[in-house]
Amino acid sequence: MGVIEKLYGHSLALLTDLYQLTMAYGYWKLGLADRRAVFHLAYRKQPFGGGFAIACGLHEAIDYLQRFRFDASDLEYLATLKGNDGNPLFDRAFIDYLAGFRFACDVDAMPEGTAVFPYEPMARVAGPLLQAQLLETPLLNMLNFPTLVATKAARICIAAEGQPVLEFGLRRAQGVDGGVTASRAAFVGGCAATSNVLAGKLFGIPVRGTHAHSWVMAFDGELQAFDAYAEAMPNNSVFLVDTYDTLEGVRNAVQAGRKLREQGHEMAGIRLDSGDLAYLSIEARKILDEGGFPKAQIFASNDLDETIVASLKQQGAKVAVWAVGTKLATAYDTPALGGVYKLSALADKHGKWQYKVKLSEQTAKTSIPGVLQVRRFRGPDGLFTADAMYDIDSGIHLPTEIIDPTDPIRRKEIPAGAEGEDLLVPVLREGALVYAVPDIHDVQRRTVAQLASLHPSIKRFINPHRYPAGLESRLFDLRQKLIAEAKA
Repeated sequence: MGVIEKLYGHSLALLTDLYQLTMAYGYWKLGLADRRAVFHLAYRKQPFGGGFAIACGLHEAIDYLQRFRFDASDLEYLATLKGNDGNPLFDRAFIDYLAGFRFACDVDAMPEGTAVFPYEPMARVAGPLLQAQLLETPLLNMLNFPTLVATKAARICIAAEGQPVLEFGLRRAQGVDGGVTASRAAFVGGCAATSNVLAGKLFGIPVRGTHAHSWVMAFDGELQAFDAYAEAMPNNSVFLVDTYDTLEGVRNAVQAGRKLREQGHEMAGIRLDSGDLAYLSIEARKILDEGGFPKAQIFASNDLDETIVASLKQQGAKVAVWAVGTKLATAYDTPALGGVYKLSALADKHGKWQYKVKLSEQTAKTSIPGVLQVRRFRGPDGLFTADAMYDIDSGIHLPTEIIDPTDPIRRKEIPAGAEGEDLLVPVLREGALVYAVPDIHDVQRRTVAQLASLHPSIKRFINPHRYPAGLESRLFDLRQKLIAEAKA
């Protein structure tokens, strides 16, 4: 059973914008419903001012697509919608058509955990125009936000330099679904565990947690509260020490830890949740070491993100575990990825592809025509060197030149013999799953491997290097030709 069925238990076919259904109705009414079409899903601008993103959300999208059908209640609701004249918005025959709807598109996508760059298709949908059109809103919904959170998590994990990062954001997340989605995406991005127990159950993510200030306040004194927690949870004793006076709280934790040790257990650590975390962690480390607890870990929380974690480490903070909540689960400070889903090819009545391009006053919004694939190249050192977007029908022949879709001056030569792999892999064929969906731990390992293959200059937070990702020269020429024809 997939997560969508576990969480909702009913059809999500109407998880879309109305204009998707009105366009579908128009295609059906004009006899275009079964015309073959190709759409690509991509984004235009790197989130968080960074140099990369981590693709995420395919797991949920697959679950959705396998269950994509209109149930009786969906059809009953659509039949109630009215047009401006007060008459039904949709013909009864169209409602009946949707009742027999069978999803039959081909879907190719980048595996979750793949490093991705602007304009590269994260997913390609090919199939009947009506069906492919209906996927625009749900696919964007299911890939945009998880990609943001996975990317944010990866950045925080980079800042933590190998120390564990825990996702603690459920209470601040945007609703139930936002919280569950964020917890999974954060794990994909590299987090070691989550506080979200439901996400732990659904996805097999490790769960971690301490106690809140209310526990301490529920007792007459802080030491009494720590002793009580140690008695109740001797194998999970991480004490939150900043309810009253932080360093005095650390001393009380040491006293509680000694009693715990006498009973055959060890204090796991303390958590700092306010104040000058650099100073307090350094002083807390001294108190713990002098008190006989050199192995007790210091956990830190309090509106952390990658820049704060990096700054604290630069200041010599003695934090061992980073608990990140609000700014991770909400993808602060980039609230939307800005993904787009664009038609790039449409078959004519003879079945031959007609490539499509959308123009715009803004160069960044001009679309890319063709049936696209992305090939990623590596250098002798194993690091990624460039990505080439190319049209499948034309193929890619080395050597070749890649050209930035927004800046033709930015070009890079791909030499003959360069080793590369295609990133879009088959996921569905005529609606049937052909992809071996990986375990979430394997997805996280892919993220780690992808990040290790990026040059450090691309992963830095300030003025990251711009990774070479562009159009193969023949695709660039085709796009320029179509732009000129459209303008004419």
